[in-house]
Amino acid sequence: MRAIVQKVKKASVTVSDELISEIGNGLLVFVAVTDSDDEKDIDYIKKKIEKLRIFEDSEGKMNLSVEDVGGELLIVSQFTLYGDARKGNRPSFINSSNAKKANQYYEILIKKLKDDGFNVKTGKFQTHMEVSLINDGPVTIQLDSERLY
Repeated sequence: MRAIVQKVKKASVTVSDELISEIGNGLLVFVAVTDSDDEKDIDYIKKKIEKLRIFEDSEGKMNLSVEDVGGELLIVSQFTLYGDARKGNRPSFINSSNAKKANQYYEILIKKLKDDGFNVKTGKFQTHMEVSLINDGPVTIQLDSERLY
């Protein structure tokens, strides 16, 4: 499982000119699933999202998590995170999981984050979305449950 985590001042998702999700201070997280993922991969990414210390403390050091600052989460499915453009100019998405498994794991991740008390908003799975954000910092972190980064 892969995730791109962006610390944001605000972020939103629009589908067909309709605003479907919006958050203030928190994290925008793009998530992708691969065929080899299992429950351990979901738990790894969930824990990293919850505990990643990328918010500033009173001394201006990145030392606080989204949990510490009471931030919101916007979780957006993005299969293109497994795009491979090493050969040619057209990316291959062969490493992206099929839609059924990807949606299942996406929903499990969201449920687990909500169960842990987070205010979670979402994109709309398998839909063309327009995602807007104000990246704070900018801070963008790549996560991979296979620890490939």
